[in-house]
Amino acid sequence: MSGHSKWATTKHKKAANDAKRQKLFAKLIKNIEVAARLGGSDIDGNPSLYDAVYKARKNSLPSDNIDRAVKRGAGELGDGVEYHNIMYEGYGPAGVAVMIECLTDNRNRAAAEVRLAVTKNHGNMADPGSVSYQFARKGIIHLAGDVQEDQVLEATIEHGVEDIAPVHDGLLVTCDPSTMVAARTALAEAGLDYESADVEFVSSLKVDVDAENAKKVIALVEALEDLDDVQEVYTNMQISDEVMAEIEAQD
Repeated sequence: MSGHSKWATTKHKKAANDAKRQKLFAKLIKNIEVAARLGGSDIDGNPSLYDAVYKARKNSLPSDNIDRAVKRGAGELGDGVEYHNIMYEGYGPAGVAVMIECLTDNRNRAAAEVRLAVTKNHGNMADPGSVSYQFARKGIIHLAGDVQEDQVLEATIEHGVEDIAPVHDGLLVTCDPSTMVAARTALAEAGLDYESADVEFVSSLKVDVDAENAKKVIALVEALEDLDDVQEVYTNMQISDEVMAEIEAQD
């Protein structure tokens, strides 16, 4: 779901309350800290940090928080936390495959909380490799607003773009992770503002779901995203326009 589905581009807008906003800020700060720890505090010289800070600014994270996160991640404040990146695999309703990406300073807590959220929401955990084989890392660039596909294609044609797909509020550009920095740089130089540029897991085996199962999978994803240790949740769920309209009509 994350990044490349109709639901993913609306979910944060649907529940912009203070609690969810604070959780989002915490995840953005953690991403900045990890990027700074791995690649240093020079934003222009560290593409991962640049993208993490860009996304944070787009989501209105205050500049002071961003600056502290960069310094803390780079060890300049002396109070940095060492986070571990862990991937969990599972299945949700209707056999939908789920990949759960965690950044945590406590592996045992993360594992227990993820397992509880999955089992309480009609899912089950899976052995390592049983789900991940169908997912590949892709660069996903989200452009919002009235942007034309031919403008995007012209700007990125030399940078290995694999797909340009419409979503309700703009376009999603898919590319090889190795070319994402060049692609988003080319978009910016062409005057095309983008919302975010992330490397995500995209499945090659999509599963179509009806409205009932889609709502159950969405509930599972939201329960996982509410966990402090969970950074991203990816699924192979595919929601048709008709099913999406049905879900929105019920909300």
